[in-house]
Amino acid sequence: MPRDRIPVTIEGRDLELSNLDKVMYPVAGFTKAEVIDYYTRISPFMLPHLRGRAVTRIRYPNGVDQAHFFEKNKPGGTPSWVRLETLPVPGSTKSRETVDFVVVDELATLVWLANLAAIELHTPQWRIGADPDLLVVDLDPGAPAALRECCAVAVLMRDRLAADGIASWPKTSGKKGMQLCCPISGTQSSEVVSGYAKRVAEEMARMVPGSITAKMAKQLRPGKIFIDWSQNAAAKTTVTPYSLRAGEKPTASTPLTWDEVVSMATGETESWQCGAAETLARAEEHGDLLAGLLEPGPPVPT
Repeated sequence: MPRDRIPVTIEGRDLELSNLDKVMYPVAGFTKAEVIDYYTRISPFMLPHLRGRAVTRIRYPNGVDQAHFFEKNKPGGTPSWVRLETLPVPGSTKSRETVDFVVVDELATLVWLANLAAIELHTPQWRIGADPDLLVVDLDPGAPAALRECCAVAVLMRDRLAADGIASWPKTSGKKGMQLCCPISGTQSSEVVSGYAKRVAEEMARMVPGSITAKMAKQLRPGKIFIDWSQNAAAKTTVTPYSLRAGEKPTASTPLTWDEVVSMATGETESWQCGAAETLARAEEHGDLLAGLLEPGPPVPT
């Protein structure tokens, strides 16, 4: 066996780790070993949000400053114990009718993906064989608007959704913006859920047209927060809670409290995206701030 390949057994699963000293985030000096360590330590909080969902990976085999690729289909050499689900992919750029998706139901699969330099994990709003159990409000700032302005819109959106009986949990995107995640009933199609999200987004844009847009045209976004309702389409995915993001620093999509969101919105505190170490520390202190997403919510109004 090559010296840079290390056999490990994780909860009865055998796999090999390789190139652990490879630097994945050159500016931060953050190595593959540290990526694997992060995903291992965050797994008690992250795995419940991954289980049962088809995972799209963004892989950076030579680090985040080098070429990357999106991967939906199972990679070559996938261990026999990894859960796979064959699902249709209408409109595939590779003309595939179906794809063998990886489903991350256990720690060994999460570590295996981290070893493949799957820095980012993205999941849909539905679990395998079911209708959406999540509604996601993606808040994308157009410069010079930034996370602080996203937080202000998030508070408005929280109150608007609450008027329909829908509770929302905030998290950072790990990049520029943030998302609100809302548990729903899992009894309605993605078309119904996406249609509701679009109606609410357009309502918010009419209410505050100087700060909010619900239209995708990029020329309309500078200085505004784009409420991306389309993330609720069946074919779309959103960065999974606690996933690392590929940037200069190893940031993560991190749950927030509403007190933190309000504090950033008002300028009482500086807005921030969390690094890997801070995300781990917050999880250890607060537990899973998104645990409410694992319980069914109400149907969306039609």
